[in-house]
Amino acid sequence: MIRVLVIDDSASVRQTMTRVLEEDPEIRVIAAAADPFSAARHIQEEVPDVITLDVEMPRMDGITFLRKLMQQCPVPVVMCSSLTEDGSETLLQAMEAGAVDVILKPSIGVADHLIEHNMRIREVVKGAARARVGNRPKPRPIAAAPQQRLTADAVLPAPNGKPMSRTTEMVVCIGASTGGTEALRAVLEVLPANAPGILVVQHMPERFTRAFASRLDGLCEVSVKEAADGDPVLRGHVLIAPGGRHLMLQRQGARYHAVVRDGPLVSRHRPSVDVLFRSAARSAGSNAIGIIMTGMGDDGARGLLEMKQAGARTFAQDEESSVVFGMPKEAIARGAADRIVPLGDIARELLAATMR
Repeated sequence: MIRVLVIDDSASVRQTMTRVLEEDPEIRVIAAAADPFSAARHIQEEVPDVITLDVEMPRMDGITFLRKLMQQCPVPVVMCSSLTEDGSETLLQAMEAGAVDVILKPSIGVADHLIEHNMRIREVVKGAARARVGNRPKPRPIAAAPQQRLTADAVLPAPNGKPMSRTTEMVVCIGASTGGTEALRAVLEVLPANAPGILVVQHMPERFTRAFASRLDGLCEVSVKEAADGDPVLRGHVLIAPGGRHLMLQRQGARYHAVVRDGPLVSRHRPSVDVLFRSAARSAGSNAIGIIMTGMGDDGARGLLEMKQAGARTFAQDEESSVVFGMPKEAIARGAADRIVPLGDIARELLAATMR
């Protein structure tokens, strides 16, 4: 049973969030608090497995409370706030302070929105329950409920099985989810300005990816931007999939460009890592490098195997450095990863692979 503490100054949000979460038999809301001070009293009585936390609250804002919590009693926290919808900088501050994921809460129609997105909310909370935060011990595995899911077949055909011959230019495709925002920063900020072109799928809601890319652009020697349809894939440039849209790699002659498309959820996600990886297997073959990083679920595992079968070099982040060892674990279990690499070594391995 995953024990959740809901913190929000709106009584209707607390009630709706409790109802949405407890529709899953594996989740129990142990308390609902209107502000951080009452939440702190609940935590003294029983430490929850996950906290959902609003940003704008009376007496103490959520970011300040999050920072204090991470210092004194690290618990996986999911931000749930309307501020993060327009003020995406708030989300980035929350991630840097230790939040593992985010749930959008619109400024109007909050209850209806939470009910409509109930599956994602429960999935985010389950993912958070498996996250390593601070010195928190490794959590026990949580069985995912069986669900009907679309594969990358719903967006583009499978590779034809014939590996593409090696050319001079390499392209790197990276997929990540829970814990990925900080993991991606750790990789990208140490890459040199002439690093190979990179495409990234990070599971994030709409409106966040542009601010996320802008933040990384200010920290990295490589140029980072939210991908737009038709963007060229160039050395020293990183393209991040827009939230809510699939990102694919396409080749024209000896050059690559990004394709951004709407479409169904694939492996329960849009953007989907499986879609990006399959497109790389089809368009780049042995000219590609695939990297799957921290995250819950199995999105990207099948696609990474397709990349490997097409001749690409493939890497998976190791368990010790993953916030959630779900996506890498599934890829490793399928035999999709050539190497299992700690987070701190991924950039070096990436650059070494492009020299071969």
